Amino acid sequence: MTNVTFARSTRTSATYAVSLLVVAAAVLTGCGSSDANSADPLQDDATAGGTVVVGSNNFPESILLADIYGEALKSKGINVSYKLNIGSRETTYGLIKNGTITVMPEYNGALLSYLNPDAVPTSTEDATQLINADLDSKLTLLEASKAEDKNAIGVNEQTAKQYGLTSESTIADLSNVASDLVIGGAPEFQTRPQRLPGLKSEYGLEFKSFKALDAGGPLTVAALKGNNIQVGDIFTTDPTIKANKFVILKDPKNLFSFQNVIPLAYKSDLPAEGVSVLNAISAKLDTDILIDLNSQVQTDSKDPLDVAKAWLSSVGLS
Repeated sequence: MTNVTFARSTRTSATYAVSLLVVAAAVLTGCGSSDANSADPLQDDATAGGTVVVGSNNFPESILLADIYGEALKSKGINVSYKLNIGSRETTYGLIKNGTITVMPEYNGALLSYLNPDAVPTSTEDATQLINADLDSKLTLLEASKAEDKNAIGVNEQTAKQYGLTSESTIADLSNVASDLVIGGAPEFQTRPQRLPGLKSEYGLEFKSFKALDAGGPLTVAALKGNNIQVGDIFTTDPTIKANKFVILKDPKNLFSFQNVIPLAYKSDLPAEGVSVLNAISAKLDTDILIDLNSQVQTDSKDPLDVAKAWLSSVGLS
């Protein structure tokens, strides 16, 4: 019987919805929240030999993709355990490099920026080659999907109306007003070269202040909706963009480059049949599908595990 360890207790749609409400409320109260029933994602589980450990970063889409990977692997008779909602790449890369995690969903542009901040890929294939030049020898990239989820700079409806910003506006259009605006995102947004520093170097933007929230998740969305921040780091596949009438600004200087979803694996612990099924997922997954799956989880409050299973079944991968 497959041994599955969860790093969160949100395995029902109702609990998942409540979780989003709790963290969103934390923005307004200034208080953090924690789930006392969640397992520590960094705890070293005593899993049986041959178990593939699927990890994720700390945002809903990464958790959903990890569920897709894990359930597909299980369909091939592979023992799977989960370490979900761990944290940012600064943490997860070290865990997969030392074999604590076997496989996790990555984004080629963001991973490349982490490994080589000066690299400027010209295509998805080029991004893969550049990553491989700096990737730890114990790791391997599998096939990249067509699904792409970029970081983007979004403003809320109130700010868009105040400054006449539309979907045709660019990040550069904030140059004269940035000093009056608060920008929010994950803590690492402050220091990664292609985030806040890049907004300054490429677009000359210096904001009034920065508010540390989460990686395009419910904290950032709630803060942007409530005007606690006026500008936020939002993922382009986030269904809340349309629901909340956020305006995504164009990025003509390509500060946020290619961001194809791609599996990253610890080579020695992933069997050949695991490689095959993960590559098959990449062949089926595109941006429109990812937006739909995200909407089911984040808008319809469905359990990401259920969404993962249903999609895998629909494409013949379970």
